[in-house]
Amino acid sequence: MNSNNLQGDLRNPLKRARGLGSAKEGTGHFIVQRVTAIALVFLSLYVLYLLLSVVGGDYASVRATVAAPVNALLLIAFLIASFWHAKLGMQVVIEDYVHTAWLSVTAQMAVVFICVLAALASVFAVIRIAFGG
Repeated sequence: MNSNNLQGDLRNPLKRARGLGSAKEGTGHFIVQRVTAIALVFLSLYVLYLLLSVVGGDYASVRATVAAPVNALLLIAFLIASFWHAKLGMQVVIEDYVHTAWLSVTAQMAVVFICVLAALASVFAVIRIAFGG
């Protein structure tokens, strides 16, 4: 038997696990993902109610509804929570199923870039409507 294999087998399990991932961020990631999911339940119900309330309305009335401060604020909260939750979910999928290091890093960067860009564009659209731009 090779001495390297024997030495590897006698190491403490914690020693073998070191370097295989961060033990510092998993719980925080889990909690944030659950908090955004819970927030999205309530925000989605509100957005659905808001959408149903403007069905059949003309452009000016829909724009006035979205421009109301409470509606604009809750729409922005919905958008931020949605894109943040999507980013967290895609991160987990990539970590679990992409095993090539360069591809994993590239995919993670692409997800962050796309989510941030889409969130900024969406929030900008709501702000523009709210301020009548």
